[in-house]
Amino acid sequence: MNASPSFLGLPDRLDDGRAPHVVIFGAGHGTTYPGKDSSGYSGAANAIRAASQEDAGLVEHWDFDLGGPLFNGGPVCCIDSGDLPTAMHDNAGNRALIEAKTRDILAGRAVPILLGGDDSVPIPFFAGFADRGPVWILQIDAHIDWRDELHGERYGYSNPMRRASEMSHVAGMVQVGMRGVGSARISEIEAARSYGSHLVTARQVHAQGVEAALRHIPQGAQVVITLDCDGLDPSIMPGVAARTPGGLSYTQVIDLIAGAGRRGRIAGFDLVELYPPTDIDGISALTAARLLVNAIGTIVRQG
Repeated sequence: MNASPSFLGLPDRLDDGRAPHVVIFGAGHGTTYPGKDSSGYSGAANAIRAASQEDAGLVEHWDFDLGGPLFNGGPVCCIDSGDLPTAMHDNAGNRALIEAKTRDILAGRAVPILLGGDDSVPIPFFAGFADRGPVWILQIDAHIDWRDELHGERYGYSNPMRRASEMSHVAGMVQVGMRGVGSARISEIEAARSYGSHLVTARQVHAQGVEAALRHIPQGAQVVITLDCDGLDPSIMPGVAARTPGGLSYTQVIDLIAGAGRRGRIAGFDLVELYPPTDIDGISALTAARLLVNAIGTIVRQG
């Protein structure tokens, strides 16, 4: 277990022998591009854990986001298993660790929650669901991440949705929150559309509500949510590497999480791209911690 406090003070195992319903784990590094430094992301999981400490004694209190206490009146059913021993530029080793941990959690019939790390860590996370498909992916992000390769690397932070599209257990994807300009060229947009990805811009959500995205998720689908922090507006999530105005609000994002849980079943959740060096007064880590609480509460309410 980490030397730092766990998320919400959660245990690393349930003492009464029950199997956990939800397992949190961190991965500070995934696949770092050649010549790049991903160390700024490596402290994100612990920044989120630290931001959650003020509410650690309040898990039995009423949560107005969830319409009840975090665990819905039941016993604690979530554990924080700490961080994987990832290392910058040990790309293949990091991917193997993340995929193996994901598979292990799923084998125990729990829902894995991964805290990154940059946006390369979802690739092995998605791969870990290979024996649990079909799954749909709900991506919340300012960017579509469909580059086939960048700097000669195919598993970095610009590649996750392209790699997911190649996984046979991924049945489809909904990508929501895009805006501004990023790494996507016309060819990446065409590739995403050719695959059948549903692209829902932030502007569409502002105009039509979260149903603009949720309606594309089939009823009863297993959903893996991947949440890049830059999908939110930088006014509430300044701690990212690529701030882009016009992003989603906190309420829109928690409504997407809750809506995915109602329309289908959340099978996994990752939160990536929190960049502590650019955070302001810890507001990003606090927002991320609240998003994580909403994910846990939604999963708990799935039964």
